[in-house]
This record gives sequence, C-alpha cells and structure tokens, in this order.
Amino acid sequence: MTPIADILSQADLVENGFRTTVPADWMQGRTAYGGLTTALALHAAQRIEADLPPLRSAQVAFVGPLAGAVTITAQRLRRGRNATYIDTEVRSEAGLGLRATFLFMAPLPSAVTHDAMSRAERHPPEPNVKTYIGPDEFFTGNFEFHDVKVPGAAEWLRWARLRGRDGLDPTVELLAIADGLPPAAFKLFDKQVPLSSLTWHVNLLTTDLSTQDGWWLLQAATDRAVDGFSSQRMRIWNAAGAPVVDAMQSVAIFA
Repeated sequence: MTPIADILSQADLVENGFRTTVPADWMQGRTAYGGLTTALALHAAQRIEADLPPLRSAQVAFVGPLAGAVTITAQRLRRGRNATYIDTEVRSEAGLGLRATFLFMAPLPSAVTHDAMSRAERHPPEPNVKTYIGPDEFFTGNFEFHDVKVPGAAEWLRWARLRGRDGLDPTVELLAIADGLPPAAFKLFDKQVPLSSLTWHVNLLTTDLSTQDGWWLLQAATDRAVDGFSSQRMRIWNAAGAPVVDAMQSVAIFA
C-alpha cells in the first residue's frame, strides 16, 4: 500500500505543476488507476491558483496509458466573479494520458431549493463485519471494501475507503475513491474481459465532504452496452446516506 500523500510528498516541482512516480501498486493493467491520476490532476489545479472556492465539477478524458514517471501541469482557463476553470494534463513517457477540466465555484444565494436525489438506505460496515482488500500488485490493494447485494444485472454497490488517507485534502481523497468500482458492464460477462474508461464527468453535489471512518458508498450501473461502448451512471453517498457525487462515465468494451 502506498498512501497518495506519500506520492505527493515525493514530487518534484516543475513549471505549472509537479513530477512524480506512479507506484506499481496503483496500476490497473498497463495504466495507472484513473482515480489516482484524476486526484493528482486536482492537486495540481489546487496549487496553481490561490484561494479557490470548492470543487463542483470535473470533466476527465482518459486519453492514453500512464505508468512510471508522470508530469502533471495545470493552467487557469478563466477566473470569474463566481467560477474558476482550470485545465490539467498528466503525461508520461508515452505522451498525454489524462486531460481534465475542473470547475471551482462557491455557493450562490438562490430562490430555488430543489432536491430529488435519493438518499442511501444503507449503513457502513460495523467494525466486526468482514471487509476485504485487493491484491498488493493491483490498485485495489490501497482500498478496503464491503459489497452490498443489488438487484440490477449490471450494477455495483460497494462501500469503499482509502487505507492510507491521512494528510489528504478531502476533495483529492474523494476523487481518488470515486472511480474505485469496476465498470458495471463487467457484470454482463461470465469471465474477465478487457474494458477501459474513456471519459468521466463528475458533479459534486455538496461542499460538505465529511463521512464516518472514511466510508463512502459507491454505485455504478449501466442500462446499455452496445457496439463495444457502455454509458454508466455513478453515484456516491456518505455514511449518513446523503448524496455527494453524481457522475457519468463512458467505457470501451473489447470483447
């Protein structure tokens, strides 16, 4: 297990960003885990602009594989009165691997309050409930999980928390966790098949990113997987059942 805080503390500063190394235990096949590289990109965005409001949205493109030494750079696209857009890139020896645009925005006074998002009627695992950790040579070894049974044919519902989360910015921690489920289309196969995330749109529904003992409830579900392309919905709730993240991801299916 390699805490993300250690990856960041070992980084070397470069112009508009930093350079660091993705450890082997954060890999998923030939590329780094997307939640980690997105979290590194967010850290670079946070460093380049002072006094940023809370993160509210991220648009991520997983352009190519990332491994070994990576360089993360950021540039401000625009800072307005209410919103700030920052563009980031993560590159390795193979070239551009990730591009993300982050939107930071403070809460605004509004005459409208509408909330139809469902609350999670689930509770995080008790200390005596059995959880599991992924293999050491795969990124899931940095997480602790507890599965929840679901009725959907192509749906995951799983409690997850980072094993090494001390010293992390809460938003960086959340983005690192947010991609922690396998693609929902995996459940349509009775054997291991290659799948790859292509794009990811993440909306943060609240500026309160607190939870109990690091536990977050992650959901991924797809209703359509055709022509090697799946679009899946993703949500995250905190331990109290409050919705925190609403997201969508496109996934390539090579089978």
